[in-house]
Amino acid sequence: MKLVTYLYEGVQAAGAVSPDGTKVYPAKALGYACEDMNEWIGLLAETGTDGLRAAVEKGCSGACPMEQVTLLAPIPEPKQDMVCLGINYMAHAEESARYKEEAFGGERPYAVYFSKRVGGAVGPDGEIDGHFDLVERLDYEAELAVVIGKDARGVSEEEAAGYILGYTIVNDVSARVLQTRHKQWYFGKSLDGFTPMGPWIVTADEFSFPPKLSIRSRVNGELRQDSNTELLIFGIAHVIRELSQGMTLKAGTIIATGTPAGAGMGFTPPRFLKAGDTVECSIEGIGTLKNTVR
Repeated sequence: MKLVTYLYEGVQAAGAVSPDGTKVYPAKALGYACEDMNEWIGLLAETGTDGLRAAVEKGCSGACPMEQVTLLAPIPEPKQDMVCLGINYMAHAEESARYKEEAFGGERPYAVYFSKRVGGAVGPDGEIDGHFDLVERLDYEAELAVVIGKDARGVSEEEAAGYILGYTIVNDVSARVLQTRHKQWYFGKSLDGFTPMGPWIVTADEFSFPPKLSIRSRVNGELRQDSNTELLIFGIAHVIRELSQGMTLKAGTIIATGTPAGAGMGFTPPRFLKAGDTVECSIEGIGTLKNTVR
């Protein structure tokens, strides 16, 4: 199933896409008394998604024609900062070290975690604010994002899959100078408009676990990143287990799993974004997230 946040006739709502992709069923019409995706995830944490799938397959009245809706980021305003994995593909770790002119030893014994403020996620076809009055080196990062479906605390790797609602695409837009200048990455990753997300959440039951999906990015149609999520250094089950040992991953938590090689900083010379550039991030089984820089 595909879960969406959308605008229809000026009203924002959460809903599910019909199996044939032609309609959006409002969550309320499917029997869920919620105002937004955050509330809906909370309800699904209690009921699971089996009932929802049955309702979507049956259909309901009040459907919105897909061609008449505007898709927004599936979770426009996350309740908490996004949890992100740094340099979680080996080839990206190598290009990152090369960009920073650091020696690369090839050993990654521990995952790198950081958080990203999401004041308002940018939806499909939305604009990325380049903040060019402040930003010198604007970069893109296509990432598979995990959406936690119910509160996770003390979860084992064997149990991890049962805590995942689904997956979406995130472009972890990054201001490289700010990111390195301040040592901690928070500021350089968290400017307004730096989190394009979407086009929807695809529920976890659509994929085997762990998902082994092609992941790509294109800038102005040119292929830049081309990898597969099976190459994650620290897999999704490891991440959920490790984090949940000491902190509760609440329902709705978004975990961005890291980006593969091919970010702008990885080229010689680097190839950063400029106003007017279009970035497309695609993941097999989910779709494409397309945004333009302004």
